[in-house]
Amino acid sequence: MKIERLCILGGSGFVGTHLVSQLAARGLQVRVLTHRREAAKELILLPTVEVVEADVHDQQELIRQFRGMDAVINLVGILHEDKVGRVDLPSARRGDFQKVHIELARKVVHAMGEAGVPRLLHMSALGADPTSRSGYQRSKGIAEALVREAGRHHIEHENWYLNGPKFIHGYGLDVTIFRPSVIFGRGDSFLTMFARLLKIFPVLPLANAGARFAPVYVEDVARAFADSLDNPATYGQTYDLCGPRVYTLQELVAYVGEVIGKRRSIVPLGDLMSYLQAWAMELKPGRKLMTRDNYYAMLTDNVCRGGWPAVFDFQPVALEAVAPGYLRADSPRARYEAYREHARR
Repeated sequence: MKIERLCILGGSGFVGTHLVSQLAARGLQVRVLTHRREAAKELILLPTVEVVEADVHDQQELIRQFRGMDAVINLVGILHEDKVGRVDLPSARRGDFQKVHIELARKVVHAMGEAGVPRLLHMSALGADPTSRSGYQRSKGIAEALVREAGRHHIEHENWYLNGPKFIHGYGLDVTIFRPSVIFGRGDSFLTMFARLLKIFPVLPLANAGARFAPVYVEDVARAFADSLDNPATYGQTYDLCGPRVYTLQELVAYVGEVIGKRRSIVPLGDLMSYLQAWAMELKPGRKLMTRDNYYAMLTDNVCRGGWPAVFDFQPVALEAVAPGYLRADSPRARYEAYREHARR
C-alpha cells in the first residue's frame, strides 16, 4: 500500500518539525495534531501540511483524526515527569510517563484499529526497558511492548498471545519502532543546555560523567522515519539509531566548551555525589536540568550494539560536522557574521 496521507502526533516538537518538513517535501499529505496551533506555526505554511488542534489523549478524537489516513506516526514523549503539570515547565516537559508514553500508545493502537489505519511508526528510545529503574526508560519499554503486540508480525508468529489480553489483539498493524540515542541539532535540549551552563560557570561539577552516548543528528532520525513509511522490509522491525562515534558525557561537555570558546574545568562526580546533585536539581523550582530519574537512566550506556541499520541507504552525519554551526550561533562573532550577511558585506 502506498502511503499518501498520514497523521503525526508530536509533529510540532524537535524531531517532528524536521520530519514534517521532509514529508512535505516528498509531496505527502500530513496532518499534525497539536494541543496548541501556535506551537506549530512554522509548519502551517507548508503546502501539504494541515495543523489541527486536538486532544491526543481523547480516544474518540484520535479515531476521528485517523479516519482516511494511510499511516500514523507517534513522536510524543516527555523527558521529565511532572504529574501536577506545573505551569513553569514548557509543555514538552509536563505530564507523567504512564499517561504520555504508555496510555497514549495504547490509545493510538486502539484508534488505528477502529479507523482502519494499517501503518504505525513509533518513537521509543535507546535503553527502553520495562524493568528499568528509570521511570522514563521503563515507560518507554512498556509502550514498545504494547506497540509490538499490535503488529501484524507479532500476531502472526506469536501464537501464545492469541490467548492473552484482548485490548489490542487482532489489529495486525505494520509497525516500525525507532530507538535513537540522544538527538542533536539546532534547537536540541542537550548540547545547547551545556553550552548555556558553560557560559555561566567557570567550574562545572558533572554527574554521571562517564555515561556513554552516540549522538545522532535530528535530520538523520527524521529521514529514517520518512524512508521507512513505504518500505515493507521495515515492517515488524525495531531500529536503534546512533551517530558514528561514541562519547562519554564528559567528552561531550568538553567538546561543547571548545566549540563555543569556553573551556572550563569539569569535575566528574562519583556515584553518590551524582545522585545527590540530581536530587538537588530535582528539588529546584523551574526547569529541570537533571532529576534522579535521569541519573538512573544514565547508568545504562546510550549506545548501539551494531552499526547504522543497513536498510537505510545513507550514513549518519558526524556531530562535529553540524554542532559548531548552531552552538556558536549565539556568540558575538556569529551575530557579527549574521549582520554582515544580512547587510551583504
